[in-house]
Amino acid sequence: MPLPKAELHLHIEGTLEPELAFELAARNGVTLPYADTDTLREAYRFEDLQSFLNLYYELMAVLRTERDFEDLANAYLARAAAQGVRHAEIFFDPQAHLARGVSMGTVVEGLWRALGRSAENHGISTRLIMCFLRDESAESALTTLDAAKPYLDRITGVGLDSAEVGHPPVKFRAVYEAAAALGLRRVAHAGEEGPPEYITEALDVLGVERVDHGLRCLEDPALVERLVRERIPLTLCPLSNVRLRTVDTLADHPLPAMLDAGLLCTVNSDDPAYFGGYAGDNFAAVHRTLGLTEERLRELARNSFLASFLEDDEERRARYLAEVEAYQFGDAVS
Repeated sequence: MPLPKAELHLHIEGTLEPELAFELAARNGVTLPYADTDTLREAYRFEDLQSFLNLYYELMAVLRTERDFEDLANAYLARAAAQGVRHAEIFFDPQAHLARGVSMGTVVEGLWRALGRSAENHGISTRLIMCFLRDESAESALTTLDAAKPYLDRITGVGLDSAEVGHPPVKFRAVYEAAAALGLRRVAHAGEEGPPEYITEALDVLGVERVDHGLRCLEDPALVERLVRERIPLTLCPLSNVRLRTVDTLADHPLPAMLDAGLLCTVNSDDPAYFGGYAGDNFAAVHRTLGLTEERLRELARNSFLASFLEDDEERRARYLAEVEAYQFGDAVS
């Protein structure tokens, strides 16, 4: 039985496995420029964030209908449940779909057909977080937020993702202020490829409650002290960092140093179909390669529930935390 955990940094479009991509392509009459699933998997060799994003957006072409988004979410939830995920806060990228003529309603209703029954079908509670693409305009983000208003009963928060360098958080001040006025929770990718100043800006300008990635905070000791003092969670994605060359090898990952510094770190999968592992795979990898003790792994699992947006269901959070404390490690960690 895997260690119970929450996943807080997961792009649902990034869970599109090659087999499902070809299945949806056939269903929707889309021709993929790959001969078969093996050829597509070979394309999952990235030099940097941008080369990954190019493929990521290309494959979105197979997602057309509510059923497609439902199937995508259910496939992720089944894999996540098998790896011990008990709660998932799931990102989606509406602008990438709107640009293809797929409506906000199609995306949200389709995802919700799976997420709304996730606790019953998969044993996973969920939250949905709508991300803005930072390489699109601030005006586009505001238009997207407006399009989401009929669906805010199903959307818990907003995030900021895609190409980071050259797109500082301040660019999105207005849309984050509007989201806060609507009662939405706020997170943002910062300090992955961008500098530590982007983390500070995300906190001070966007008012984020969690920082996605945040690796480069270690370059600024004063920022580290602040993150520790204010208990700002960081949603780290170790296997993603290696595949996108943010760190050279997993052995070089700063996770142990970040935990030693007192940072509230969590471990997540990011875009697992592309980066070689789901949440449990990331836990197993850091245990094996970084030598994290069982108590450190328990701390990461505990952090994941503490950092989650479960304030509206503290009884559930307490139950999950009790599962973590009662967990007995076996021969395998996941």
